[in-house]
Amino acid sequence: LQPTRSVELAEKQLQRLPTGGRTPLAHALALTYETIQRITLNEPDQSILLIVLSDGKANVSLPESVLTEYGSAPWTQTEQMASQLSSLALPTLFLDTDVGHVRVGRGKELAKIIGADYLQLDELSADGLVHTIRQAKGGT
Repeated sequence: LQPTRSVELAEKQLQRLPTGGRTPLAHALALTYETIQRITLNEPDQSILLIVLSDGKANVSLPESVLTEYGSAPWTQTEQMASQLSSLALPTLFLDTDVGHVRVGRGKELAKIIGADYLQLDELSADGLVHTIRQAKGGT
């Protein structure tokens, strides 16, 4: 999602977000890092709350042009991008979308690497999620 100040707008955008299939997670984390860098450069006083929604299952590698720097395994690349993101030291919520009786646990691993508060999405109601985000932002 594009950065927004509105929890309600983010909620509407999330409802239309496609899910499932191949996951370019390392690329998404790299884009997130670049976007946050750009925002903090242009708006240094802007407060940022990063919310990551993922099951943590990385199965698409970064483009070949960066493979030599980060290796070729999608999970290794994802760990490295998560570590880079953690260097920003932002307040972060990791909402794990992994569902089912057997969970892989990669979401929890990524949350730890990023330094994020970890929540399982299926344990939150829509109102509970909005409340959690508002609390993380410091609002009521």
